[in-house]
Amino acid sequence: MNMIRKCVAGLTVFLCLASLPRVPLLNAFQDAPISPEKDRENPDISPPQTLLVVQGASGKDEYELVFTQASKAIQSAAKEAKARFFWIGRPQNAAVAPTSNTLKTANDSLGNANSESSEENDRSLLKKLIKDESVYQSQLWIIFIGHGTFDQTTAKFNLRGPDVSAGELGKWLDECKRPIAVINCASASAPFINRLAGKNRVIVTATKSGYELNYTRFAEYFAPAFSNQKADLDKDEQVSLLESFLFASRQTLEFYQSESRLATEHALIDDNGDGKGTPLDFFRGVRVVRKSKDDTLPDGPLANQIFLIKSAFEKQLSPDLRRKRNRIEVELELLRSQKNNLETELYYAAIEEKLVELAKLYRDIQEGSEKGDPAVEKTESAATENSEK
Repeated sequence: MNMIRKCVAGLTVFLCLASLPRVPLLNAFQDAPISPEKDRENPDISPPQTLLVVQGASGKDEYELVFTQASKAIQSAAKEAKARFFWIGRPQNAAVAPTSNTLKTANDSLGNANSESSEENDRSLLKKLIKDESVYQSQLWIIFIGHGTFDQTTAKFNLRGPDVSAGELGKWLDECKRPIAVINCASASAPFINRLAGKNRVIVTATKSGYELNYTRFAEYFAPAFSNQKADLDKDEQVSLLESFLFASRQTLEFYQSESRLATEHALIDDNGDGKGTPLDFFRGVRVVRKSKDDTLPDGPLANQIFLIKSAFEKQLSPDLRRKRNRIEVELELLRSQKNNLETELYYAAIEEKLVELAKLYRDIQEGSEKGDPAVEKTESAATENSEK
């Protein structure tokens, strides 16, 4: 009887997952695998993830101070994560924290991108950096901190000098095959989701439409979230991109409530590629609990597997083990999204099947770690050594 039940559960899992549309959610946000031969030939072929902060035109000194503080918080997180870091639009009076060799290498590759870029070249620097960084296969994060505009047809991020539109940024990124996360913390930023969403991408915007034109506070709470354990909702000792989004969205909402003001910004996140985005109130913890009107697959599972500052446990996982773990977790979320379409007994049998698979994986990881299994390796240490050679 148990054997029949297991077969039914396995068949249910297979049929349920096979019946779902092949959306980008099924493609885990992973760095592309690099062969050991290529790694030996060129240690920099797959460097640590790249963080690019684009600080826009402030307009007022008070805004410049806020934007700079947020940019510095991202810089500090990048340093802790040993990531490559670029800061376009850094004000002349913004001191730069001491950096590792990883960051120095990144600075040298672009010349003055981390220096006081001028009003004439902020846009060209952004375009050049995206092109130059496209050759790598690790994650690329682009974080916009500043103001935005929308004229009912075109959304733009305000740079010092010529602005950059969602369409222009989309064209530049179309040539980039790296896993991409774009976080636009500006006003009127929602149309960036429509243009940039796609396979192996996570897009976050500070507003839910181009018509939310007022100054946004989302960046003030998003930037420091990666180092704030209060943002760790699932208590795995690391803060994911999804958790940073949820933390910043909640803090932003609480600001308006505490000031008895009408909220003029409502952040969205998109990681299933449909270009629509999901707001804070659709989530309970890290899981979407409200279905969209068209019953599309939920946003969130992919973004919850992306970490800037990884936990000690996460650092021990080899790329293969991480991909396997992420695949099982995503399949679990897909099954949960189909709960109302399955008979209760079959649904729980299918969930149990995936939970057992996940438990066995964690058991194998633990046993491998205790035995010194090379499959459970400290990949972050290796990446750091390569980047500093």
